[in-house]
Amino acid sequence: QVQLVESGGGLVQAGGSLGLSCAVSGNIFRIESMGWYRQAPGKQRELVATISTSSSTNYADSVKGRFTISRDNAKNTVYLQMNSLKPEDTAVYYCNVVTRLLRRLDYWGQGTQVTVSS
Repeated sequence: QVQLVESGGGLVQAGGSLGLSCAVSGNIFRIESMGWYRQAPGKQRELVATISTSSSTNYADSVKGRFTISRDNAKNTVYLQMNSLKPEDTAVYYCNVVTRLLRRLDYWGQGTQVTVSS
């Protein structure tokens, strides 16, 4: 069984920093990409950042220059360093792993709350 265990998050003032991590365990094969999504109250879940096996990254325009995604392939762990946080970054952040063997499969973490106070 595949598990995504997230850690980090919490409450921070605007302009501050937080780090998230997500460790993947279990029988998981052919990881194609890892990433972070977020969902604010009343809004749809949106992409924050993704990173491929070759460490190619993709960021939402709203976080470019402030957030950094990285991964440790040996540990099957993905990280998100969030700097210069804004109140609009407040959301539940979800870890995502995409595998592709015969077809695409998405795995999700349980979510971790990030709250940025003004």
